[in-house]
Amino acid sequence: MLRPLLLSALLALSAQAQSVDTSTLTGKVVCGYQGWFRCEGDGSNNSWHHYAAGSKTFEPGHSHIELWPDVSELPKEARVETPFKHADGRTAEVFSSVHPAVVQLHFKWMRDYGIDGAFLQRFAATTRDKRFREPMDQVLTHCQTAAAAHGRGLALMYDLSGIKEDGIQLVIGDWKRLITEKRLDLKASSYFKHHGKPLVALWGLGFNDRAPMLEEWSRLISFLRDDPEFGGCAIMLGVPYYWRTLDHDCIKDPQLHVLIARADIVSPWTVGRYGTPKDATSRGEKYLKPDIAWCTEHKLDYLPVIFPGFSWTNLSKSRNQEAKFNAIPRLGGEFLWSQALAAKHAGAQMLYVAMFDEMDEGTAIFKTDNHPPVGESRFLAEPDLPSDHYLWLTGRLGALLRGETSDTLPKR
Repeated sequence: MLRPLLLSALLALSAQAQSVDTSTLTGKVVCGYQGWFRCEGDGSNNSWHHYAAGSKTFEPGHSHIELWPDVSELPKEARVETPFKHADGRTAEVFSSVHPAVVQLHFKWMRDYGIDGAFLQRFAATTRDKRFREPMDQVLTHCQTAAAAHGRGLALMYDLSGIKEDGIQLVIGDWKRLITEKRLDLKASSYFKHHGKPLVALWGLGFNDRAPMLEEWSRLISFLRDDPEFGGCAIMLGVPYYWRTLDHDCIKDPQLHVLIARADIVSPWTVGRYGTPKDATSRGEKYLKPDIAWCTEHKLDYLPVIFPGFSWTNLSKSRNQEAKFNAIPRLGGEFLWSQALAAKHAGAQMLYVAMFDEMDEGTAIFKTDNHPPVGESRFLAEPDLPSDHYLWLTGRLGALLRGETSDTLPKR
């Protein structure tokens, strides 16, 4: 029998060997992590945030989510009962992202299935309100702890949706606070670096559904790159799908290309831009290859976004709108795999899967309940698949990217 100290040392070495190389994003498969789910009574004072819209109670007929989470592996204290019922009469349970056990489990899943890490979403517009900012700070702390514990990479992504001109200063102020108060550790071994610098992502530049604010964006990029105390970062920019051609979802200002060229990584948003494996395959030649050629010319790296499917019937209903249920079918993973394959053939060397835990728009790849509650609210399910199917498939994307498996959709 191994001595306890020797066993501990071997386990530590094994964990270290399994840790992700966070010195670069190249070769990695990462996910977006929302971390925005709150429950009544979880201490956040955010009520049923992202489970129900506004001040509405989370109950049958009033749901903001399209997928139901699988909480069976969570400890009892991290599971929250709801008014929803399963077909057999069992009370349906959910989770709150502010509970540390929840985040620990999610990052453990990333490790178990070979997913390299996550970009934690931080919504700039809500950082001005202490009631929402403090729970986001808690989730950030939990993510840093969990990433370190499970050998995964982590980077912060600011989503600038919904901000006005003063919002840029809001991001700068929040960033300074996180660094000054030591809430964000850029030097941690688990924090993603790129080209030797800590990586920060800025999402929302150049979309035509908001004010361009190009001068303000330029100031933010300069701050994060060049500020002597708070800068020195590598920057990833989340941009419209048609960023290169300056049309469709993108503003038409060529100055956008000047700003993008100042970044280190460009990541076009694809969710909802196509809806079938055939569409995804055709986009490789038409858009991905020319995108990558542009990036190569401007010494940028390219991070394509792929997603498993899309549906937001419940969310739309909460906004008094109608939307098609299962608008972009998952097809058992065929849709997700076809996008990854197109990206690989186009020359991509990294992948961003949207999202890990996005239940609102039906894009989550974490464990979900394929026998969800029944009743007035309808939830996506693929009853013939295990709850971890998309975690497993996302893990296989790494092997695809590295050329360690064939192009054929894998079978379990």
